[in-house]
This record gives sequence, C-alpha cells and structure tokens, in this order.
Amino acid sequence: MSMASVLLRNVTRAGLGRCLKGCRIILSNERCIMTSRARLEKVLEELQRNPYYDKYAEKIAKLQQTSPEEFLQRVEQQEKKAREKQVKHVIPKYQPSNSAIFPFLFKNVRSSWSQTIKRQYIKDLSQTKYITTPIFYVNAGPHIGHLYSAVLADAFVRYNGMLGHKTFFATGTDEHGNKIKAAAAIAGLPNLEYCTKISQQFREMCDKFEVDYSRFIRTTEKQHCDAVYHFWKRLEERGHIYLGKYSGWYCVSDEAFLSDTELVEQKDSSGKIIKVSAESGNKVEWTEEENYKFRLSAFQDDLKYWLKDENTVRPALYHKTLSQWVEEGTCLQDLSITRIRNKVPWALPSPCNEFHSIYVWLDALINYLTVLGYPNESYKEFWPPTIQVIGKDILKFHGIYWPAFLMAAGLEPPKTLLCHAHWTIDHQKMSKSKGNVISPFEAANDYTEEGLRYFILREAVPQNDASKINHMHYYMSFCTIFFNYLFTDYSSTKIINILNSELADTLGNLVNRCAGKAVNPSKEFPDPAKYWNVLQSQVADETREALKSVGEKARDSYEEYNLHHVVDAVMSMLHCANKMVAYHEPWQLRKQVDDADSIEELKAVISLALESTRIGALILYPIVPKLSSSLLDFLNIRKENRMWTDTVPNFFNNSLKERYIERNNLILFKKIRN
Repeated sequence: MSMASVLLRNVTRAGLGRCLKGCRIILSNERCIMTSRARLEKVLEELQRNPYYDKYAEKIAKLQQTSPEEFLQRVEQQEKKAREKQVKHVIPKYQPSNSAIFPFLFKNVRSSWSQTIKRQYIKDLSQTKYITTPIFYVNAGPHIGHLYSAVLADAFVRYNGMLGHKTFFATGTDEHGNKIKAAAAIAGLPNLEYCTKISQQFREMCDKFEVDYSRFIRTTEKQHCDAVYHFWKRLEERGHIYLGKYSGWYCVSDEAFLSDTELVEQKDSSGKIIKVSAESGNKVEWTEEENYKFRLSAFQDDLKYWLKDENTVRPALYHKTLSQWVEEGTCLQDLSITRIRNKVPWALPSPCNEFHSIYVWLDALINYLTVLGYPNESYKEFWPPTIQVIGKDILKFHGIYWPAFLMAAGLEPPKTLLCHAHWTIDHQKMSKSKGNVISPFEAANDYTEEGLRYFILREAVPQNDASKINHMHYYMSFCTIFFNYLFTDYSSTKIINILNSELADTLGNLVNRCAGKAVNPSKEFPDPAKYWNVLQSQVADETREALKSVGEKARDSYEEYNLHHVVDAVMSMLHCANKMVAYHEPWQLRKQVDDADSIEELKAVISLALESTRIGALILYPIVPKLSSSLLDFLNIRKENRMWTDTVPNFFNNSLKERYIERNNLILFKKIRN
C-alpha cells in the first residue's frame, strides 16, 4: 500500500472520530456544524474501493483534513454539476484529467472502469469472459497469420469454457478504407460486393478450423454504424472532440498519420530520398487539412495508470514497448478522427459534418462493443474484454487509441492485450510481392485442419522468460528468444516432423498399442482406481507422477499464454506412458492368459496408458478440439466429464463403473509422407 493510501486511511479515522453522529464540531471560524457519520462513511468507502484511490489519495487526504462538512460539500458539488450536465445535454468544457480534483471518482461521473476492484491486488474471478480476435482487413483473403490470431483466441475461449466460465467470442472483418476501395476496383466489383466476397472467406476459414465464434461482425453492418455514431456522440458530449487544423505526414497505405520518430528516409527506384513508415515501410506524404480531433494528449496519465498492471499487455516485451511509447508521449498527440470525405469516400460519414469521413481505426475498434449489443445495456454482461488477441503491428491502435477512446467514453479498457509476432516462411517475412504468403486452405490440404492448427499453436512462442536462462548460454538464448518474439517460422519440413512425431507417434501410437485387438480384444478401459498401484517399476512411477502433475503444469501455462509449454507438458507425460508400455510389453502379457498376475499387470498397463491419453486429450482440447473430441469419444468419456477438473487422474475415484472403448482401432492422426 502506498504512503498516500496510509495517510488517507489515517485521516479518515481521524475525521470519523471527530464527526460522531449528533456531536457539535467547533472549527477555527467558531461555526457549529452537524455532520452525518453515515453519509461520510459511505463516501469514503466508495473512494477506497476505487481503482484511482492510490493515485489521488494525497489530494483526497488533504481535502478531507479541512473538515468533514467541507469534504462532503465538495462531493455534492461534483454530483450536482454532473446531474446538471446530464439534464441540459450541454457539451462540457474539456479539462485534462490531471487538472481535475479526482476524476472518475464520484457517483454519476465515474466510468464503469472506476467501479471495479483494483486488479493489481485482487485476481480476476469473473465468471464471464469476453475474448476477441482483431477484425480482419478485407483488402485480401486470409493467410496463415490471420489463422493464427483466430485459433489462438479460440484456444483461450475453449480453455475458459472448460473452467466453467461463460464465454463470448467475437471475430469478423474490417471493411472500410481506401485500400479496400482500391482492391475492389482491381477485382472489378462494387465495394460492398467485394467486401462480402472476402468477408465470406474469413468466415469459411473460421468454420474450417473449428474457430467457434459467438458473433462474426462486419463493419459495414447498420448495427455497427449505429454503435459508432452513439460512441461518437458520447465522446462529443464529454468534451473530447474538437475541430482543428492538422499538418503532418500521412501514410495512405496504412491510413494513419505518423510522427517524425515513426519515419525513416530511404531512396526510391529513381534514387530520390523519400520518407516511409518505420513500421511498415510504406511511403508517406505531407498533408494539411482541417479535421475533427480527439484529445488523446490528455490521457497520458490515465494510460500510465492502466499499464501499471503488467498483465495489461502480454508478453512482457510488448508491455515494455507500449509503456515506453506512453512515457515518451510520442504517440500521444491529439488524434485526427476524421478525413476529408473526397479523400476517403469508402468510410462512415462523420455525424457532425457530411464533408468528413470517420477515421477507419475509430470505426474499426468500436466493433468490440457492437458485437455485444452496444449501446443496448446488454453489452455490460461481458464488458470489459478479458483477452484481446492482436498482432504486434496494431499494438499502437489497440494499446493507446483504444483504451483512451474507452476512458473518454467512461468505459473500462481491456484487461489483457495478447500481442503476437509475425509469421515468416523459411526465415523470410511473408509478403504478397514475394509470392510467399501461405493460404490456410491450401496448407490444410497438405497437413489437415487439425494438424495445421496444432502446429501453429504449438510452434509459436508468444513469451519467454530470459531471466531463467543459464548465463553461459545467455547471449545465444537471448538472440533466439528475441527472434521468436518478432517472427515465428513456417517451414514445411518442420511441420511434417512435428505432426508425425507428436500426433501420429507419441499420442496416436500410444492409443493403438493399448487399444488394438491383439492387446485389448475385449475393448476394456480398466478402472484407474483399481489398477493405479499395481505396476512396480520406475517407469510406472514416473508415469504416475507425470499424470498427477500435468494438469497443474498445463493450467499454469495456459494462464501465462504459453501454449507451447502446454504441449510440452502433455508430450512429456505421454513419453513417460510410452516408455512404461514399452517396458511392460503388454503384447507379451496378453499371451499369458492363464497367469492371473500377468493379466492383472496387463490391465494395469492398459489402464495407465489410456488414462494418460484421456488426460492428454482433455488438456489439448483447446488447441486441437476436433482431434481431442474424437479421442475422448473413442474412450467413451461423457460430455459432462470433459471439464478442467477432469484432468485430475481417476486413481482415487472409486465410483467409476467399468468402461469400454468404442472399438479396437483408431487412426487418430494419419502420418504425413514427404
């Protein structure tokens, strides 16, 4: 707890001690006042629950030292002003947050963000989880990077569902802007018809790869247009929009204004020096025009406060990057949120000026509200977003503009932005101009939908902890980690090797070795509780220990957004089970049908092996839902027994009835031939 918080609590006790109900309080000016203890207690309790409590504790304490009556009068004045503004619908004069006494603190002017318990100290225990992908830009069809964003988000939706949470999963397409207008022209289609065609490809990608969204949104929908206009009005009423002049560098391709620090110089094909975006490499041009602007510069302190929680942006590398941007303020100039309409005709018109179009990023970001029904009150059931999956190239828009827009509108910003790196192919960045962009539809023909989904979630490394690296190999490991942060390589050889060794061999063969007709003709799944301690060997001990710990290890990795570690934990457990099977040779034990001890040992091997596959399938379900479901169906595991609590071994569950597998053979994953 900060010193300011301690000071405020002490002052609070002193103030309450002075204002016992019905007592006369003598101030320096000899006035007598009567103060309501209940009223003061209520106000102070609300302040202490507020996430801005620490931030403004010193000011609150200083004010509360004056007198309880004056303190309450100031609170009432704040509330009265807020009520007057709501009645008159007058656009308030804008004041930066650092000039207010304590912004967002009082009733009727607090945002929903300020009404939540501070996350720095209390873990999020919400039973509703709202998870989103970025909405995909329809200037071209889907590639492997789009698929990664979609299945990454889907995996966390499914994981939270297994924990018993109620989830809402949103994805969709962003359909406004000059690049889409140009792409439609090249395709020879009207803008909306072109958008519909490409949007359908993204929907098909989601359906083909088991991305189980709750709502697929298109920004050309009327419902979204209405939501954008309502949000705009909200910003306008709260004094965050003004008409101003803008002059600066504009990137037509990226549809964004850039500061000098975001530009680099390079030579074009003719040898002329030009300025380009340091991030995208696209050319910029000098632009001067009158725009409606958003007072982004006023939100530096609020963004810093939001970023105090290290979980706000994951992995840590991107949290550090975003924190530096906010600290330096280079990305916090007031933001132009309209464009001259004849320059950007394929966009939503501004609600206050028909000659302006709404900035495509303001339009696009509001989709996360639209899908929940905003401005209808129903959106509050899932707000704020629990996890918003984004690519590193849109970190600025989601990590600066988006939370600032929400704060300005009185809404709570996202709890976590999960930012991932770009994909490369054979260590070269994917590029349409190089012709090396991978279509997920074509790749699925070679590796199957589940195989491709498994690979990209297993291979990508969104986070590494460099502090745990052995110092002798620190430099080399750091370089590897940094490369993995920036790029994840897509290699056909690597895909085939991983899928064959892990899905076909480690998991698939384990199932077949203990479910095949030669070893298990009666299709038994012997009760793990009955046979748990029968096998007396080191490999059996290792398998039992792995089974007992794998669920906890996997859950920790899911919570840290490290899906590759989830797979590592499962594969390590399955390797132990395979070693146990190889050591006890169930195919030999089956031949000794007249030996009771051999038959008991056989059933123990089958039981331990199939229990390993059951738990492995449950843990891998968020990553490969179709493959895992097929295995769980094969093992006759009921739907209601597929929650995260079921990842605990059944060795202590004496209530289980005899179980039988579906049949004697299962081709879980067919080996891929080069």
